Amino acid sequence: MKRMDLLLYVLDSTFDKESWYAPFKNAIEGLTAGQANWKPSGEATKTIWENVNHLIYYKESLAASLEGREWTHNLDGDATFNFTDQSNDDKEWKKVVERAENAQRNLRQVLSTISDEKLDQNSLERKLLDNMLHDAYHTGQIIQLRKMQGSWPSIR
Repeated sequence: MKRMDLLLYVLDSTFDKESWYAPFKNAIEGLTAGQANWKPSGEATKTIWENVNHLIYYKESLAASLEGREWTHNLDGDATFNFTDQSNDDKEWKKVVERAENAQRNLRQVLSTISDEKLDQNSLERKLLDNMLHDAYHTGQIIQLRKMQGSWPSIR
């Protein structure tokens, strides 16, 4: 398997192609804004919406970097969890879900045009893999939150 094919496979499996674990798209499927904003009482944890914000931020910034575009939303790690405004409005949540899908689609398209030579520059391949593992990690958190709130399907 070529390096780029492997990277695209990992990118897809963390987003919407189920493999050994549920991908991001399955993890947020069917959620309402209220469920996306839910936080267990007494727990110091982020909401699903906050986790989705965080993942959008890093996907969009990575795509901008790969395209050579200026990224003007320079936030520290904690601020990325509030990248979009949260509400109990299902229409707003749907916009965030669409933004996550667009960020994935754009990153995949940009990534598919990168040469092996560019992958070797500035540890790009490692950065891409780190980003994908990061997505898998936060997807696991989202699934755990859904299990805690009782919104994760019992049969998958």
